[in-house]
Amino acid sequence: MTLVAGIDSSTQSCKVVIRDLATGAVLRSGRATHPEGTEIDPLKWWEAMLAAIAATGGLIDVSAVSIAGQQHGMVVLDADGRVIRPALLWNDTRSAQAALDLIAEVGADQLARRTGSVPVASFTATKLRWLRDAEPEQAARVAAIALPHDWLTWRLRGFGPAGTLYGPQLAELTTDRSDASGTGYWNPATGEYDRELLETALGHSAILPRVLGPAEAAGVTADQESHSVPSGIVVGVGAGDNAGAALGLGAGPGDVVVSIGTSGTVFAVTESPSADITGTVAGFADAGGAYLPLVATLNAARILDSVAGLLGVDHNELGRLALEAAPGSSGVVLQPYFEGERTPNLPDATATLFGLTLASSTRPNLARAAIEGLLCGLADGLDAVRAQGVEPHRVLLIGGAAQNEAVATIAGQVFDVPVEVPNPDEYVALGAAVQAAWALTGTRPGWPIALSSRPASDTRSIIREQYAARA
Repeated sequence: MTLVAGIDSSTQSCKVVIRDLATGAVLRSGRATHPEGTEIDPLKWWEAMLAAIAATGGLIDVSAVSIAGQQHGMVVLDADGRVIRPALLWNDTRSAQAALDLIAEVGADQLARRTGSVPVASFTATKLRWLRDAEPEQAARVAAIALPHDWLTWRLRGFGPAGTLYGPQLAELTTDRSDASGTGYWNPATGEYDRELLETALGHSAILPRVLGPAEAAGVTADQESHSVPSGIVVGVGAGDNAGAALGLGAGPGDVVVSIGTSGTVFAVTESPSADITGTVAGFADAGGAYLPLVATLNAARILDSVAGLLGVDHNELGRLALEAAPGSSGVVLQPYFEGERTPNLPDATATLFGLTLASSTRPNLARAAIEGLLCGLADGLDAVRAQGVEPHRVLLIGGAAQNEAVATIAGQVFDVPVEVPNPDEYVALGAAVQAAWALTGTRPGWPIALSSRPASDTRSIIREQYAARA
């Protein structure tokens, strides 16, 4: 039996799955947590990845591995391969002004044309600009720039600062199309870095990871046997987290993936690149050679955490309460910008509750308004993706919250295309395993996925009409 491994180094944790190459069946898995915060020492990711690998029983019997990771995170290295400062994560909004500065200097239309996207605070380029302005001495030391999965792949292959097997060979850094497309200085249409934009952001040039194709291997693992990682395992190219999830789901044209996790995302696989000058849709590349127009929101599952805590219930009880209320929550509308927002681009916004009367101020209405507000923000994202030429035939609803009966039911009332809910799984890690198999065999596997539900399509226009009226 030939085995392949997929790794998801996400914001909150690292997950590892081991799959059978022939069937795609998951045979073992492991996980380890990451520290909280919006800036993290990358060494913590490395330690968590090794711990998660060990929890699976190790990679001794594995033939190939690939790493998917959170997009945009800024890992800056000096000439000796040392991490200069903790990595700024996608959800660190201190670079919001830097994004505005870049847009003012270059122009939104130029940025969209040259990179497929108009940058917001999450993009790597804006974080580099923040570093240049806020910590100029640190910025001056930057010799190379990597993203989270780039750095982990590099380390897994034995590169790094003094003391690692092969040392600081910065030219050995690699990445893939999907993660490169989230930097703000790579062009998905041409497949080339835009070094002028990099220098506009950072103030000088730097070594950037070599962009590999979907079926290419970055190299092979170096000896980490003390952590159950032998040398010589094929290492796939890796991916950004959303592109990894699309691979894991087997998403194709006509599929729109709506993911409810720490952030909310709406994305589709398309054959042509997109360039939205409004900045609502990021024109990313996917991990399979196509494109991935994507809308992201900062506020997603934590909306439900917050309102469930306010009501003193768990998520199951929150869902039960929500289904007691009528569609539209008797006029109660939650605009759920609890931590600012990325789409729309309002980093300093706060949440607002509208429509409370003596009659409407009930626990069921508040519970339902939380779910409706969450889903309306994502439905706005679906409309924005449509405006880029996507014709959706179904919504694949994923993330832990998708398994809540009320969330799935109300999704069938908010979205105007059929909704399907795949079984809960680690789709980013599963997609990374697809990459590992692809790098090993040269052929992309077509492993099946299973559905847990198909909520009834029962569009209730009042829900989105009320939400839009409060915008």
